[in-house]
Amino acid sequence: MAENENIINEAMPEEKPVEETVVEQAPVQEAPVAEAPVEEKPKAPRAPKAPRQKPVPDDNFDWSSSHKKFDNYSSDERAKLEEQYAKTMSQVVDHEVIEGTVVAITPREVVVNIGFKSDGVIPITEFRTNPNLKVGDKVEVYVENQEGVNGQLVLSHKKAQLLKSWDRVNEAYESGEIVNGYIKSRTKGGLIVDVFGLEAFLPGSQIDVKPIRDYDVFLDSVMEFKVVKINQEFKNVVVSHKALIEDELEAQKAEIISKLEKGQVLEGVVKNITSYGVFVDLGGVDGLIHITDLSWGRVDNPENVVSLDEKIKVVILDFDDNKKRIALGLKQLTPHPWDALDPNLKVGDTVKGKVVVIADYGAFVEIAPGVEGLIHVSEMSWSQHLRTAQDFLKQGDEVEAKILTLDREERKMSLGMKQLMPDPWANISERYPVGSKHTATVRNFTNFGIFVELEEGVDGLIHISDLSWSKKIKHPAEFTKVGESIDVVVLDVDQENRRLSLGHKQLEENPWDVFETVFTIGSMHQGTVINASDKGVVVSLPYGVEGFCPNRYAKKEDGTNAKVDDTLEFKVIEFNKESKKIILALPKVVEEKEAPAKSAEDKAAKQTKRTVQQINETIEHSTLGDLDVLAGLKQDLEKAEKKATKKTAKAAKPEEKAEEPAAPEEEAPKAE
Repeated sequence: MAENENIINEAMPEEKPVEETVVEQAPVQEAPVAEAPVEEKPKAPRAPKAPRQKPVPDDNFDWSSSHKKFDNYSSDERAKLEEQYAKTMSQVVDHEVIEGTVVAITPREVVVNIGFKSDGVIPITEFRTNPNLKVGDKVEVYVENQEGVNGQLVLSHKKAQLLKSWDRVNEAYESGEIVNGYIKSRTKGGLIVDVFGLEAFLPGSQIDVKPIRDYDVFLDSVMEFKVVKINQEFKNVVVSHKALIEDELEAQKAEIISKLEKGQVLEGVVKNITSYGVFVDLGGVDGLIHITDLSWGRVDNPENVVSLDEKIKVVILDFDDNKKRIALGLKQLTPHPWDALDPNLKVGDTVKGKVVVIADYGAFVEIAPGVEGLIHVSEMSWSQHLRTAQDFLKQGDEVEAKILTLDREERKMSLGMKQLMPDPWANISERYPVGSKHTATVRNFTNFGIFVELEEGVDGLIHISDLSWSKKIKHPAEFTKVGESIDVVVLDVDQENRRLSLGHKQLEENPWDVFETVFTIGSMHQGTVINASDKGVVVSLPYGVEGFCPNRYAKKEDGTNAKVDDTLEFKVIEFNKESKKIILALPKVVEEKEAPAKSAEDKAAKQTKRTVQQINETIEHSTLGDLDVLAGLKQDLEKAEKKATKKTAKAAKPEEKAEEPAAPEEEAPKAE
């Protein structure tokens, strides 16, 4: 179709008069048909049949049979004209993009001929992108409608450009073609780019490989882009300039990495500095110097070693072909400080240094650039209680220490500070002899006692049982508090294990020697119930001593048990000096429990007395024949004894009853 349209456009200026001749001959061709009856006057009545005659000849009309009067062309000329005329009637389809020719330009409109029966008129505003448009130029137009409201062909140059541009953009996206675009304006988050007449979006992150702060510098410029995303539904296009740079960088990286070798020394430019290292540009590929590879010494801030845009020499430590990562080193270009360490330095020597790193477990001291030693917190003081290194040192302190261990192969060194101070345990027995009294500071509690500090590095333990003579302490926190002072007496010294056994109650005489004479069994004392449990109540007695009253002895006259804050008279029923135990009971309960036992004892005694009298009387009058009766009486006596024993319980002692019936057995032979 395009070829046909080109041929028509080329032929139209030359053959236009011929075309007009053909159009003018049309009525001449009709004239003979209408005038034929006039020449043949006798046939006038047949005039009404004229409509049945052939219409104006079409393309198949045989010109040779026409009247020779109107045949002004030869057969070849007429055939040529027919062919040209047929080609001028091009086939036009709505919603199609075709090429047309500008035939006229006015201040407001452009007339375009597409080879159709009429020309199309397009507003000149649609040709703003082509300010040099002139008559005869070929332009692409979009057929909106073959016959508009006014019966005229409706064309659009803008829509033709959009359709063509959209197809062009899709081709570029599928093929990965690099396209040129004009950056026309700025929008939120990026720029608007004109690509093939379409507005595409360029995100700010896709402008360059490094962050861009000022987008305005790119306005009104032409750049190369790559179409990275297309939304067919909303006709959105996203382009990227960064993708082109990355492709170039990847190619450069691949070339550079292919030539890299471990241990190779290169020159680069410091591109970026972070808290964990420095990025160096090696000429198209970046490498990282980790903060630990900047210097043999401690580095708190990489900016203290290098600066931006500084040219430095680095050594390649490692690289990864797949991930394109390169590990660089700076300190490896200088000898290791441990190799230059004084060879005469040995264990036991005293060194000076600066605290460069401090942690809870200790401090690292730099005694020479790149040579550090660790002072563990246990080597900072002779004290045994737990502390952190921050309690003794802080970063930047100048300290003096003694070398405890030195390993040149492993490049490790341990130091100690307390070794420069006298050991407080060296003469501990002389300064803290057994029985000596001192004042200590409470440092820590445990369930079994209190740890106290007599001086820096000298700690001791007061067992919970050595806190008070009279009070029963469940936890040391009831007795004192951390940080308070407490008087102690030295009970035992273990210099080898660095242990001191201390006591607090030993500062006073043992009051239980006096309590033994005061709280005798059966004595009555007034006491106050201070605590109650399932087993009984704890009673506070005079002189600060405490006693215990079991529940079975704690019932009052009203039948209820004694409760906390009750003040009552208690009777001592048991006293144990060794275990420091006093057992109490309410007097009425004791009397009630003792009365039945005493009554049973008296009754058993009377029964025994009567039985003995009966036996004696029987012996006096008995003969040998009565011995069987005596044996029966003896059995009755034994049964009576067993019954009496059960009734009297603890009141009647079995051994005493066993002696009483022995008399008849001894006397029985005498009766014989």
